[in-house]
This record gives sequence, structure tokens and C-alpha cells, in this order.
Amino acid sequence: MLAVRAIHIKSEEEIEGVRQASLLAARTLKMAGALVKPGVSTEEINRAVHEFTHDHGAISAPLNYGADPDRGVPPFPKSVCTSVNDVICHGIPSKSDVLKEGDIVNIDVTPRLNGFHGDTSRTFLVGEVAPEVQKLVEVTLTCLLRGIEVVRPNARIREIGVAIQKVAEPFGYGVVREYVGHGIGRRFHEEPQIPHYPGKENRRLLPGMIFTIEPMINLGSHETKLDPVDGWTVRTADGSLSAQFEHTILVTETGHDVLTDWKYIEG
Repeated sequence: MLAVRAIHIKSEEEIEGVRQASLLAARTLKMAGALVKPGVSTEEINRAVHEFTHDHGAISAPLNYGADPDRGVPPFPKSVCTSVNDVICHGIPSKSDVLKEGDIVNIDVTPRLNGFHGDTSRTFLVGEVAPEVQKLVEVTLTCLLRGIEVVRPNARIREIGVAIQKVAEPFGYGVVREYVGHGIGRRFHEEPQIPHYPGKENRRLLPGMIFTIEPMINLGSHETKLDPVDGWTVRTADGSLSAQFEHTILVTETGHDVLTDWKYIEG
């Protein structure tokens, strides 16, 4: 039997730390999203995120994260993930990766502020997109919102994936399985893992837990492929488009609090 790692219940001080980092994440994502238009390179978005994060007293957690010498994987080389069209997650910004009319791009930001992390992402439309692409993005956002609705004390983690699968399945969309939500706090990735499909993780949610919900929904199959060259970029196996939305969620005594809620920074 595999050992189950402990879930860290956050103190009030830690909750406030993640809250402030999450607010900065939401503001950063709003800034980055305003840059999305045809002709803009993902490297331009990366540079803006890096500078905005630094100017607000934080650092970009993705930069130089996650080296795995045993697998020959280098650290992530940029300050933000920009995943365009068939890229599911961990897209690496590039000067040559220029957005064009009809594209979609997920921008995933994670600032570390005063030792705490906040994590959020959103899929943006680049100009006018095809109706089936618009529907994919809309349904993916609904998947996130339905998953969040489940979060309350004593609910089980598996219920989140069940709720997401129920939204995506009638459209014939694939719910990515290999990449999941995660606990977050002083560390970028902590326990528990949060599957977006009905997985085996069935521990109960308790007040003080903080984690991300970040469903990745494919227009085709749920299957994925990892770029063998850079060791980071994850694409759909069949070349179909993929969309994703993400929030950082706190389990409260009575329900939940969306710490990266975009409504806090609208206007």
C-alpha cells in the first residue's frame, strides 16, 4: 500500500500569506490578459509578467522551477506558462510563438510573495474564434465553477472530479488525467492532489486546506503527449485544442473562499 502524504492545514497567518499572493496572482493575470491580441508574442507576455511581479515585491515561481536531473529535464526557463491551442499546459513563452486571430491561449501565473504562493490561470480568446472553440472555453470555465461549488468541509476530494466530468462528458470533451490540481502554500506544489475526473483520491476536505482546481479540457481525447525535447510542453495527443481555468481555493468553516477570484480586481 502506498503511503499517503499528510495535508498541511494552514494557520491564520499562512492563510493571509496565501491570500495576498493570490490577490497579486489575480492582478497579474488581468494585466497579462490585456496584452492578448493578434501579433503579440508569448515572450512579450512573459516579459510583462516578470516585470509586473518583480515591481510588486514578488518573484515568479515558475522561473527555474522543477529541474529533474534524473530524467534530464531542465528547470522551467520562463516566468509564466503560455499554452496556445493544442498545448494543454506548461507552454514555454517564445519570441517565435506569435498569437494570431482565432487562437486561444492559457496564461498561468504563480507569484511568490513574502514566501507564499498564489496560482491562477485563464484561457483567453485571440480575436474572433470559431463557435466550437468558443464553446470549449465556455464549458471549461463552467467545469471550474462546478468543481469549486463542491468545496466545503467534509466533502470528499473525489466529488470535485465527479462534478467536472459531469459538465464535460455530454459535450464529448476529454478531461485531462495526468495533470491535476494541487495543494499550495509556502511550497508551489503540496498535498493533496486534486484530480479533475473521478479519481481514487477520496480524503475529506477540512477547514484550512488550500489547493488549486484547474481543469484542462480537450476538444478531443483526454490523452496527452509530453515534448521529448524541452521536457515541459504538454500537448493533446490527437492535436485537438485544449482550454484551462484555475483558481486557488481555501476551505472555510462554512464552505470555501476563492482566493484568486478575478472579481476582486475587476474595474
